[in-house]
Amino acid sequence: MDNNITLKLLNWYHHNQRDLPWRNIRDPYRIWLSEIILQQTRVQQGLPYYEKFIEAFPTVQVLAAAPEQEVLRLWQGLGYYSRARNLHSCAKTVTEQHRGHFPASYKELLKLKGIGPYTAAAIASFAFKEKVPVVDGNVYRVLSRLFGITTDITQPSAYKEFFSAALRLIPAEQPDLFNQAIMEFGAMHCTPYKPLCLYCPLQEACYAYEHGLQKELPVKKSRIKVKQRYFHYFVISSDDEKILMRRREKKDIWEGLYDFYLVESGKMESPETINSPFVQQLLLKNSILVNESAEYRHQLTHQRLHVKFFHFKCSNQAVQELRQEIPELEEFTPEETGELPKPVVIKNYLDKLIF
Repeated sequence: MDNNITLKLLNWYHHNQRDLPWRNIRDPYRIWLSEIILQQTRVQQGLPYYEKFIEAFPTVQVLAAAPEQEVLRLWQGLGYYSRARNLHSCAKTVTEQHRGHFPASYKELLKLKGIGPYTAAAIASFAFKEKVPVVDGNVYRVLSRLFGITTDITQPSAYKEFFSAALRLIPAEQPDLFNQAIMEFGAMHCTPYKPLCLYCPLQEACYAYEHGLQKELPVKKSRIKVKQRYFHYFVISSDDEKILMRRREKKDIWEGLYDFYLVESGKMESPETINSPFVQQLLLKNSILVNESAEYRHQLTHQRLHVKFFHFKCSNQAVQELRQEIPELEEFTPEETGELPKPVVIKNYLDKLIF
């Protein structure tokens, strides 16, 4: 173990750490909850969600007993909704199979749904002081620059290499503080762009600083092609101002959330040209096209959605006939739609919807 680097990191953390509610605690439930929320999420965005979840579900048992729809509704806006479903499933497992207590070891934590090596290491070290390093994006960056590691971090073999590098530094007495320190250092000091090298306590030991390779490290060569998808949403409302929505069931984005009748095609189209018997039937129902929205673009990790909304007003009788064609469509009042878990793009449209 390089004691000098470790001591400098711990000293830096002592003077620069942010005051966050999941720090300096040993409760594995709160630590787990914070780590799941912060996956792919900035601290500033995740903090209010963490506070909402703790207020609604103060214990893992309360979370396990909650309806999935309520969990998804509170998660609304965070994206990566499989995290919320896994969160709920994991809470049930901990409650039913572990009597409400999280396993106290890294290896046992890995057996729980939705808990990978990073999250297991975080819980094991923060809650139970097990000497196991966390390896996240910030840690990859710090270690690659510090030791000049040029392995592509998107490759499966990279994790073991960086895990071993972190083991060289992590102290047996303070694994929790060290893991917090190196992640915080990557987030605040050794940042992706414009790292604070001139004021860095690790400057003398840093390979990247010595060789001017801050921009090149870490190496991340893989680039996944972004898929373009074109969504045509049909917002159907009745004379008594009820809205037809349906729960997404198939294995796709937003599973378990509510949206409108959807037609996806290879390009953006008008209702008249869309190849859908349901849409053609809608057009024959003396329906009125109240509004056609502008095209919205919604960016997911590997998908770019092009979205348009077509708001049709129909008679109550026509709505019932359309529901017979698509039984999964349900009627909701505007107030009821507010209680449904929805993708952000749907929520934003409903917030502006005027009858």
